[in-house]
Amino acid sequence: MSKGITSRGEDYSQWYNDLVVKADLAEHSAVRGCMVIKPYGYAIWERMQAILDKRFKETGHSNAYFPLFIPKSFFSKEASHVEGFATECAVVTHYRLKNDGTGKIVVDEDAKLEEELIVRPTSETIIWNTYKGWVESYRDLPILVNQWANVVRWEMRTRLFLRTAEFLWQEGHTAHATEKEAIEEAERMLDVYAEFAEGTLAVPVIRGRKTENERFAGALDTYCIEALMQDGKALQAGTSHFLGQNFAKAFDVKFTSKEGKLEHVWATSWGVSTRLMGALIMAHSDDQGLVLPPKLAPIQIVIVPIFRTDEEKQAIDNYVDNLIGELKALDVSVKYDDRDTQRPGFKFAEWELKGVPLRIAIGARDMANGTVELARRDNQTKETVPQEGLSGHVVSLLDEIQEAIYNKARSFRDEHITPVDSYEEFKSVLDTKGGFVSCHWDGTVETEKRVKEETKATIRCIPLDVQEEAGVCIFTGKPSSHRVLFAKAY
Repeated sequence: MSKGITSRGEDYSQWYNDLVVKADLAEHSAVRGCMVIKPYGYAIWERMQAILDKRFKETGHSNAYFPLFIPKSFFSKEASHVEGFATECAVVTHYRLKNDGTGKIVVDEDAKLEEELIVRPTSETIIWNTYKGWVESYRDLPILVNQWANVVRWEMRTRLFLRTAEFLWQEGHTAHATEKEAIEEAERMLDVYAEFAEGTLAVPVIRGRKTENERFAGALDTYCIEALMQDGKALQAGTSHFLGQNFAKAFDVKFTSKEGKLEHVWATSWGVSTRLMGALIMAHSDDQGLVLPPKLAPIQIVIVPIFRTDEEKQAIDNYVDNLIGELKALDVSVKYDDRDTQRPGFKFAEWELKGVPLRIAIGARDMANGTVELARRDNQTKETVPQEGLSGHVVSLLDEIQEAIYNKARSFRDEHITPVDSYEEFKSVLDTKGGFVSCHWDGTVETEKRVKEETKATIRCIPLDVQEEAGVCIFTGKPSSHRVLFAKAY
């Protein structure tokens, strides 16, 4: 099959777009800025959902669902929140259509809503208005709720998975009796995200805090995980926010403490989205297509028979039936591609494009010799191995592939963290090498904005493990006590 994928070296952006479409992950829809997630792409997202959902529930959270529409007045109750989202909101103003008498359908001007509704860009306001009826005393806390939903943020420049007007995500919203509990929750969920990114997606991340300028609108503190893509740009892979009492005060959510005092609740919110699909693609894939880590792949092994006669096919079928049973018993997802409409070479190329971690090819000669051919997607190596003990061997091999994909991405990331001590060196690294640039910053929003204006680089985070180190800001020369990470980003 002709893959028709632009090489990364020729045009990284076009390579990404080609890969998303050619690998059957998603496509543009008839609605400007929105996408259709195709079955194979959605199967990967479902794997992400299932693994994260299990982890959320293990940490005591329950799923719920809140309305898609939010009264406009709710947004005005928390000033910094509305300011942060005002330019991205889609607004519903009418509730009915009508025929204009000429066969055209138009908005019924008499069906104007008394109050406009905002299509959910995030759910803090509607949820905290709801929590007001759920909380009376400390006995009602904590509330640990997660929502799987779609949201709308009216983006002007869109890219499949990375930035679309509508996207899928999960958003956790929790309520606590004390500041300490809320901060612990925000940090705990950041760890959940980081462990998922590294352990399942095989994407190494840096855990950090956002600067004041980059915080979530309405938060006192935003924690994040930052990943590095193969083109040297950073991607924010998840965030967890300590909201303080801002939303509790805005919506008058109070509780009676153990001491009998009436106090405002402490809050967090946290989320990841289908943006993780973009991170997965750009961190690992190559010019031949997707490279999926086994722990995430919807299909971990594909088996392709090679035969000339019905008798040869039947013998292979009999062997494969037993092998599939063994693999499924070991919790390995496997597909037997015995389509008679495509040749083996086409199948090899198709499953390579779709990133299946391991391919098993079995022909008549293999049956006679008691062997199979194994082909790894990550490093594109092949080996002939005995059929005896094959199921146990491939399970170990899948673990090896998972680790190899992570180690490759981590080595790339580590090689692209560059300490600099001058603004000229800073600009040179951004233009020639890319990646994370570690440098001193004077802590002001003004400097951060000036650097962004001049270089398009932003402070991705202040690493949580940052070491105290006396220095001077690369831009102003003012004193600094630690380094931060700048990068150009998606």
